[in-house]
Amino acid sequence: MRLEGKVAIVTGGAKGLGQAMAETFAREGAKVVAVDMGDLAYSNPNVEGYKLNVTDGAACKVLTDYVLEKYGRIDILVNNAGITKDALTKKMTDDMFDAVIAVNLKGVFNLTRWVGPVMQEAKGGSIINISSIVGVYGNIGQANYAASKAGVIGMSKTWAKEFAMKGGNVRVNAIAPGYIMTDILKTVPQELLDKFAAMTMLGRLGQPHEIADAALWLASDESSYFTGQVLEVNGGMRL
Repeated sequence: MRLEGKVAIVTGGAKGLGQAMAETFAREGAKVVAVDMGDLAYSNPNVEGYKLNVTDGAACKVLTDYVLEKYGRIDILVNNAGITKDALTKKMTDDMFDAVIAVNLKGVFNLTRWVGPVMQEAKGGSIINISSIVGVYGNIGQANYAASKAGVIGMSKTWAKEFAMKGGNVRVNAIAPGYIMTDILKTVPQELLDKFAAMTMLGRLGQPHEIADAALWLASDESSYFTGQVLEVNGGMRL
């Protein structure tokens, strides 16, 4: 029960990586508010669904106030909500670029701008931003996605400095997953999945629980001296 008594917000928490992290946190004793635009794809007595579009900055403030009023604290924030709209740069439209930046980058800012200071005032907390291997190494056809996930890393390093000021003791880190077998990858042809797996040192793709386990460590007191870092969970992959 490494998160006993703690309160967590997980965006993109309805399914996939968000579900894995929300349920892992709940299993370890946390009360979790799983934020998403749709209904939760699961039921857990310690996970509360909350509908929100992270591109709405005012709504993010309402969520923060709601969690504080109901639970009295916010110990963990996982910024996981994200989308893709892939195309080669010469074919990428303004709408495709702007939509990805709005969710993946501005959406992370929208919630952290409210939650970070709350944690800083409480003299503790852990913010975990989900980046991507693509944000570290880039990828063909994903200029918008790569830019957004690289930006998440930059914000994480900045917030690690800002929210530690004046004894804030807030830790901020990013996780950069490789190819993880979520519902999105289940639609990819098997020959491509085999190619991705062969690009890793471990010779396989990742599972959602392996990202959730990394997030659990960052959320817990076990990582109390770990901040401003990018944790690459990718099986030793290089794009």
